[in-house]
Amino acid sequence: MYKKQRGFTLIEIAIVLVIIGLLLGGVLKGQELITGARVRNFIQQQDGVKAAYFGFLDRFRALPGDYAAATTNISGIAATAACNNGNGDGDGTIETANAENVLAWEHLSKAGFINGSYTCAAAQAGTNSPTNPYGQYLNLVYDANYAGVATARHNLKTGAQVPSDILGEIDRKVDDGNGIQGSFRAQIGGGVDATTTNCYDNAGVWKSTSPGSNCGGATVF
Repeated sequence: MYKKQRGFTLIEIAIVLVIIGLLLGGVLKGQELITGARVRNFIQQQDGVKAAYFGFLDRFRALPGDYAAATTNISGIAATAACNNGNGDGDGTIETANAENVLAWEHLSKAGFINGSYTCAAAQAGTNSPTNPYGQYLNLVYDANYAGVATARHNLKTGAQVPSDILGEIDRKVDDGNGIQGSFRAQIGGGVDATTTNCYDNAGVWKSTSPGSNCGGATVF
């Protein structure tokens, strides 16, 4: 005697599909929240450093890292030979020469403009600089290593390993959404991938459909 096999009813199938839909919706919503948090984190970090930069300039009439009298007027600056004994050369630019771009973080932190304690102990960026949410080092420097029509200006680089869709969202929130113009642009060099291949196109549109995973941005002052 054969036992009659019972399949799923339409109601049962519909319930399963609804549950799957809810689970997928929850995952996608969770990813949106994570992305949004990362974007806000980047924006807050960039804004915070920019505010510290101008605050330092207003107080000392000099730029962090370039300040020639830092060891005299800021307590705790280390007289490290690789970093010009704690002072900049006072020429009005934060250069890589004498590691002024690394020394800038010590000046800002010891003067109380940013959280953390940084000491310029080497002539290159490293553990003596703040990091972005992906663990890569920020760079506050005077150069032209950013996309578009670039002339040497002070800028704050996010560092590498930032997905291009994250940078695109940051750009849309703080600037014009274009990676080769405006005040927020794509970073060039510093360990990022070939930008016009993986991060943005020739028109400055950030890659979002197949985002690059090793990109960077620069806030131009």
